[in-house]
Amino acid sequence: MQDQLIIYNTLSRTKEKFVPINPGMVGLYVCGPTVYSDVHLGNCRTFMSFDLIYRYLLHLNFKVRYVRNITDAGHLEGDRDEGDDKFAKKAKLEQLEPMEIVQKYSLGFHDVMREFNTLPPSIEPTATGHICEQIEMIKIIIEKGYAYIKNGTVYFDVEKYNREFSYGQLTNRKMDELLEGTRELSGQDEKNGRLDFALWIQAKPETLMKWPSPWGWGFPGWHIECSAMSSKYLGETFDIHGGGMDLQATHHTNEIAQSQACNHKAPVNYWMHTNMLTVNGVRMSKTAGNGFLPGELFTGDHPLLEKGYSPMAVRFFMLQTHYRSTLDFSNEALQASEKGYARLMTSIKTLENLKISDTSTSNIQELQNNCYNAMNDDFNSPILIANLFEGARIINSVNDSKETITADDLSVLKKTMHDFVFDVMGLRPENNNSATDKALQGVMEVILEIRKEIKAKKDFAASDKLRDDLNKINITIKDTKDGATWSVQ
Repeated sequence: MQDQLIIYNTLSRTKEKFVPINPGMVGLYVCGPTVYSDVHLGNCRTFMSFDLIYRYLLHLNFKVRYVRNITDAGHLEGDRDEGDDKFAKKAKLEQLEPMEIVQKYSLGFHDVMREFNTLPPSIEPTATGHICEQIEMIKIIIEKGYAYIKNGTVYFDVEKYNREFSYGQLTNRKMDELLEGTRELSGQDEKNGRLDFALWIQAKPETLMKWPSPWGWGFPGWHIECSAMSSKYLGETFDIHGGGMDLQATHHTNEIAQSQACNHKAPVNYWMHTNMLTVNGVRMSKTAGNGFLPGELFTGDHPLLEKGYSPMAVRFFMLQTHYRSTLDFSNEALQASEKGYARLMTSIKTLENLKISDTSTSNIQELQNNCYNAMNDDFNSPILIANLFEGARIINSVNDSKETITADDLSVLKKTMHDFVFDVMGLRPENNNSATDKALQGVMEVILEIRKEIKAKKDFAASDKLRDDLNKINITIKDTKDGATWSVQ
């Protein structure tokens, strides 16, 4: 099964058969959060997408080393080489030490990831924990002639690099196009070229986060950290590098340049990027005023939200869109996903009590094959979910005695549903032990008993009306020979 996996490679702009550098093993690096504020939903979408990818690689029995970094230094406002460090700026605003900011938002990030049931990476290195590796890599780049020093700041020489390699290879853009989109040099600019970027930045007297280096006290540029940490833990060339598409043009382009200049080889074989989020068709952003945090999504405490949505309903919603497609948030879409998630969970409960027959009227092996075909085709979670709903249809049909299933096929169906719903998609049943859930359970038991008494009096019109009224509020009553059952759809 490992040899059937196809991945869309941003570098080649085509789907390619996945061939790992070392058979049976995968090196995966994903750019992690910059922990100066609460993690936003765009980040969550990226990390959830790569959690799906990580889970499926594990399911295929690959031995995966998944590295996802924490950026806790060197990220300047506006993602450029000037301005305030994001951590120092936030620390001043909150009157805290920068590393208090890092700790606060790292803990918050991990809390949100647990809510979404994402697996932790194999290694989670921090930028501040790898200053030495970054300095050593910069020294090699200088020695090889691809960087220069100006007043204690080290800049990468993009035009020098581009003469031997291709700086715009990831975005398929030429130097002339890239230069058109940059500002003209001013008299105060230290850079030799407009596209040059900082590998190491000289500290100002007031700089809070700084380290000694061969070029004086300073701090690393944002891009060098990922090159240093990915090569340390995955090697000079590794299998997959992922992140949001917003990182493609600058951060990942600069990563390739740094690593290739240092090692004279391509750092990554497969580049993968997740697409953006929109809200009611408009790109989600702070400036648009349409962004909300995961916590607000859970509680519904936001003007754009009609109610709160559970973490698993949100995860299910996100996986219903392919990771390379735009994901649009709306209350209607979230509520539809909420119902779809509940329907899937209900079918899995039903699966445990199906009765077996001598024959099967559905091709369960084909269903399992279709699930694998979907995931092998660039991790196509929407197609996977469509197949899982077909599995749910079969389960309900067998439960209603409209179809039959053999013991062997039931075993395959159970394995397929559990493998893909829980192990691959990372869904889990919601906690149904709250006081409200217990109260609902009690109320429904009373209602079913009342309905039973109504039917005993042969008042079938009243019995049907009660069933239909409950169905209007998404509570489904099913009459079976063993009695009535209920579920929330």
